[in-house]
Amino acid sequence: MTNTQEPQNINISSAATAVDAVASAAADLKLYDTASHAVSNFTPIKPGQVGMYVCGATVQSSPHIGHIRAAVAFDVVRRWFERLGYKVTFVRNVTDIDDKILDKAAAAGQQWWERAYIYEREFTEAYNTLGVEPPTYEPRATGHMIDMIDLIKQIIDNGHGYVVTDENGNPTGNVYFDVASWPHYGELTHQKQTAVADAASEVADAMGPSVDNTGNDKYNPVDPADMSEDKHDPRDFALWKAPKDSDPLDARWNTPFGTGRPGWHIECSAMSHRYLKDMFDIHGGGLDLRFPHHENEMAQTRAAGYDSAARWMHSAWVTAKGEKMSKSLGNGLSVPAVLAENSAWVVRYALGSVQYRSMLEWSDQTLTEAQSAYDRVSNFIERAGAAVGGQPSREEIVSVSADDLPTDFVAAMNDDINVSGASAAIFTAIRSGNTLLSKLADRVDSDVAKDEVRAVLVNVRAMLDTLGLDPLAEPWVSEGAAGAAGAGADSAEHTALDRLVSEQLEERAEARKAKDFARADAIRDALGAAGIAIEDTPQGPTWTLK
Repeated sequence: MTNTQEPQNINISSAATAVDAVASAAADLKLYDTASHAVSNFTPIKPGQVGMYVCGATVQSSPHIGHIRAAVAFDVVRRWFERLGYKVTFVRNVTDIDDKILDKAAAAGQQWWERAYIYEREFTEAYNTLGVEPPTYEPRATGHMIDMIDLIKQIIDNGHGYVVTDENGNPTGNVYFDVASWPHYGELTHQKQTAVADAASEVADAMGPSVDNTGNDKYNPVDPADMSEDKHDPRDFALWKAPKDSDPLDARWNTPFGTGRPGWHIECSAMSHRYLKDMFDIHGGGLDLRFPHHENEMAQTRAAGYDSAARWMHSAWVTAKGEKMSKSLGNGLSVPAVLAENSAWVVRYALGSVQYRSMLEWSDQTLTEAQSAYDRVSNFIERAGAAVGGQPSREEIVSVSADDLPTDFVAAMNDDINVSGASAAIFTAIRSGNTLLSKLADRVDSDVAKDEVRAVLVNVRAMLDTLGLDPLAEPWVSEGAAGAAGAGADSAEHTALDRLVSEQLEERAEARKAKDFARADAIRDALGAAGIAIEDTPQGPTWTLK
């Protein structure tokens, strides 16, 4: 029984290497911490470096947009660190063995490891399709059994775990964490009497499970091993568990405390320590992992003698009519189903359209607004590039430091990754750029005017890139400007709108030719009232969405 080879560092992002020094703006970054219920200044443990561990998928079935929302949320956090000039080590695990995987594989007539690999690949495809940067390391639970066993031994040796034995004194394979022995248990979720930071925190606390909110948790069903009468305390949880009779023989590992497999929480403690060593900067995950997973993880890591994460961050849920989207609740939307009707860029924009701690209500309107955003973005980038004689290179875009971006964008991102404010800053810049474009033909100093347009173009694309949305970056550019078939300037909606507007512009041109200026102005005003701006250029009229 051995560990797998160390995973290769597959971080191919160029943003961290392009910005050599940490930006001055980094001093103003403030982030929320789940344990303290407060937004506070971020100071890295190691100057110039950030270590992040984010809980990845349990690969039991196809990804749905709730899974991917968390991935997009922490991808944006990571990208902002990179734009600030930090070198980021980003670890995202794969849970490739658990009860659900074993049970669903058996029901489908599959090997459990076969099922896990099939759906791991689906998750990877979804991440790639939606522009989520690959992690620095992506370890699997099954590759780190020795790490977990060693960690459990340390917990037991430190007096914070116990092995369950049979009537003959032989180990059964069940090992539990002794909660009563650890006085710090509950520090992550059982809050002291402190004021919450804002309304988003109140919503998260009300909806998120915690030790303050006990009872039947429909989002995190209790592990059967944790229902055992062999536990010393109801709060104790499984570190290692004996196999079920139905478990395949190759889903069992021999240990000093009996044959079995890992409990739910131990893998993240083992792998975060393996790849980030002692205390690291940020541990992230979805809100539903706050309790029991992260509470138990923090306790067992510290009980083994290691420091846990300095800051815990949790992304809120995607909801439908106020209810969390979940396959178990029957209201989950698979990523392929959503992408069949919308471009990947539009889906990514929609998933990242609100701050990570805010619930994201998913609806047709959410996607309609995202498509409108794409039309405005792509229209400006295309027109600006044509006006200045070509697009800035990707190397130029990724090399833009946070210190050189518009101050309203930087302030929003430094305010606990307020992407709503950041998006507003992007569209403010686009409006400014459209104004410059409309005046370009009338400017005597055309070279200066083009430089101004180009500066706005660079800023807009760099801000979009920070959110993973530069249309001229991968994966969007390989799939066409819209990031997927049927999107953006070539989408059915855009094509239909362009045809209708073009007909109106032709009619307006005929009216002006006939000196019927009242009719021409009426057409312009009607289009303006519909949210369409008309610009008359030497090459003819063009239109943009306001």
